[in-house]
Amino acid sequence: MVKGAFKRLVEVGRVVFINYGDDTGKLAVIVDIIDHNRALVDGPTTGVARHSHPFKRLTLTDHVIEKFPRGAGSSIVKKFFENQKILNKWHNTAWAKKLDNRKKRAALTDFDRFKLLKLKKQRRYILQKEVAVLKKAKA
Repeated sequence: MVKGAFKRLVEVGRVVFINYGDDTGKLAVIVDIIDHNRALVDGPTTGVARHSHPFKRLTLTDHVIEKFPRGAGSSIVKKFFENQKILNKWHNTAWAKKLDNRKKRAALTDFDRFKLLKLKKQRRYILQKEVAVLKKAKA
């Protein structure tokens, strides 16, 4: 493997996050590289049909499926995806957690946002009180 400035290379077996189109927000695997602009992706466990997708509408993740055969069929993709527990690894990343938090915040009602505001105020009040006590003890 070539060492360089790039950490995520386009390669067969690379897990990608689709950031535009019908499958936005889903994971898929690069099955084959068509040309310098497009790749054949497949995600049988995540609901992504096998299709050609442009690189500019994909985001490469840190996950790579080891020893993944080029041009593998959907059943093989599913087997590798499940054996290496890619979805579990993805859900444990900070990126996936941040996306999940965004969804939760977008789903809040007006009253939920108000309750959140009150809770943040309470937390801030408690912290400021403790900081004041520590400053007083230090001086």
